[in-house]
Amino acid sequence: MKLLVAILNFRTTDLTIDCLRSLEPEVAATAGFRVAVLENGSGQPDAYPRLQRAVSEHGWGDWAEVTASPSNLGFTGGNNLLIRRALASDDPPEYVLLLNSDTRVEPRALGALVEHMERTPAAGIGGSTLLSAEGAVQASPFRFGSLAAELDRGLRLGAVSRLLSRWAVVMRTPAAACAVDWVSGASMILRRTMLDEIGLLDEGLFTYFDDLDLCLRARRAGWETWFVPESRVIHLEGASSGISDRMRRRPAYWFQARRRFLLKNYGRTYAALADAAFISGFAVWRLRRRLQGKPDLDPPHMLADAYRHSVFGAGFALNEVRRP
Repeated sequence: MKLLVAILNFRTTDLTIDCLRSLEPEVAATAGFRVAVLENGSGQPDAYPRLQRAVSEHGWGDWAEVTASPSNLGFTGGNNLLIRRALASDDPPEYVLLLNSDTRVEPRALGALVEHMERTPAAGIGGSTLLSAEGAVQASPFRFGSLAAELDRGLRLGAVSRLLSRWAVVMRTPAAACAVDWVSGASMILRRTMLDEIGLLDEGLFTYFDDLDLCLRARRAGWETWFVPESRVIHLEGASSGISDRMRRRPAYWFQARRRFLLKNYGRTYAALADAAFISGFAVWRLRRRLQGKPDLDPPHMLADAYRHSVFGAGFALNEVRRP
């Protein structure tokens, strides 16, 4: 098998079917491309049969398979389940594409990724251009974080942001394919030989920071991550998780994943400095916002939650994320 596309369905059955529909022209016409869908413990009795029925009724069975998990394994556990099954098969894939259920691929999105990986042997990971439903380019790719970036993320002061721009996590979207620090897991292709070397997704993260973690582990093992702008994917950001820039209260598992990522990859001192940089900067922003009468667009209780789940509030133990 050349490529396995792994898709998790968690309470997004209609979107998952739309995603499969967008995949049909390229996958059905390309030898060696297959799709595996996991109904990831949605708790909705009709989800699994609806997915099976869609595959059958649309004639997708030659290239798509649907399985189900009785419990929510998260982004990491669900994808790892699909990847392990494929790697243990008689025809393991050369590449695995992690694709969110809330996406729709544009023509040649898959082919562009595979072709780039074929001609770039140092690339262990590749990422797509992500677009909103209206066609606006979403953030991806990114730089690895830094203490300066954590301060800037909290402070939100124009003069400071300009001064620290070279360390900003969000970077300008490149016009041509290039090596970058990390790419979004919404559409991320992985080379099998890289996975054999560095391992699969960290299931202790459950959901979030898993793409960043994987790209960092790949970099440290000598693999490159590339952004491939010719691969274009529409991403209905936050449709499956509910997390977006303007939203309800951010869930505990997001903060827990962040703390695990920092402690695991950078150690206690860096994690403490990163937490201190963000919390202090964000506290100043919250005060300035109130004094200047700026609109409050932050998730509720963000400052208190950031402290409660930081190493100062939750400690330095390298815990796994508690599953919601």
